[in-house]
Amino acid sequence: MLLLALAFTVAFVLLLYMVSPLISPKALKLAGAHVVDLVHACCLTPALVTGGSSGIGKCIAIECLKQGAFITLVARDENKLLRAKKEIEKNAINDKQVVLCISVDVSKDYGQVENVIKQAQEKLGPVDMLVNCAGFAVSGKFEDVDIDCFGKLMEVNYLGSVYPSRAVIHTMKERRMGRIVFVSSQAGQVGLFGYTAYSPTKFAVRGLAEALQMEVKPYNIYVTVAYPPDTDTPGFQEENKSKPLETQLISETSNVCQAEHVARVIVKDATQGNFNSSIGSDGYMLSSLTCGMSPVTSITEVLQQVITMGLFRIIALFYLGSFDSIVRRCMIQREKSEHENKSK
Repeated sequence: MLLLALAFTVAFVLLLYMVSPLISPKALKLAGAHVVDLVHACCLTPALVTGGSSGIGKCIAIECLKQGAFITLVARDENKLLRAKKEIEKNAINDKQVVLCISVDVSKDYGQVENVIKQAQEKLGPVDMLVNCAGFAVSGKFEDVDIDCFGKLMEVNYLGSVYPSRAVIHTMKERRMGRIVFVSSQAGQVGLFGYTAYSPTKFAVRGLAEALQMEVKPYNIYVTVAYPPDTDTPGFQEENKSKPLETQLISETSNVCQAEHVARVIVKDATQGNFNSSIGSDGYMLSSLTCGMSPVTSITEVLQQVITMGLFRIIALFYLGSFDSIVRRCMIQREKSEHENKSK
């Protein structure tokens, strides 16, 4: 029996080795490439000289510029766009590089988004990489979240990625090349207390990414879906103002990442054509646990998922138990406090 299992394992590894060249994409070089970066307005707050936070979208633009790309930055707030443009341009590595800024709400009107993409391509050439980073979070208990927030979040976080991707896909297919990046969240891998409005929008992004990758892979177009953890950005700071206690305590079980680090990882994974982009040990575990039928781009990734999934599931159960304990304790404390107030 042991020999049979060993033989099966060897055969499986050999099979993966044989098909690996067929699934591993050629890396995209950003030197001279046109990168369109779509961000939410709050992500454009300039970083403080003393080390203040900045948005993931802006940091991705800076990272791409450092590698020689031409950048089109798209967001709703024109004033913040212009301020971000000045900061981003400081990272150019040559005088030929351009940072083009276009103001539009990517979640409202597909026709406007399509026109914006056309303008960008007329000025800087076809889009080589599209980064869908527009989005925001609202946290709160299900019954406390304004009902309109559910629709607004779906518009910005989901349709704000659908419209730009639809606008670039035809040209990418014609050229037989391209990268499309969707920035989801770890809340798009596991639903957590306080994110009943936010998590579904990020889960939807993953579904879009998986289905789209199957469509465009024959055209040498590769999709990357990124799952950043809590990241020190203006949006995260704004979100913290309304977080329920349970959500705060659950968030504290993992570290807050810096936007610059997250951006470097996303850009690296996108240029290499990796479907999953995770940050940190928790992110790596979540990506293995939730891989399901998601695309793979290397034999190493497959082997890691097969070997680690069982162990990671056991670890995940301890996490879930800890989260349930936090929620239960908060509920008991709240009920006790309410009872004491009524008794006074």
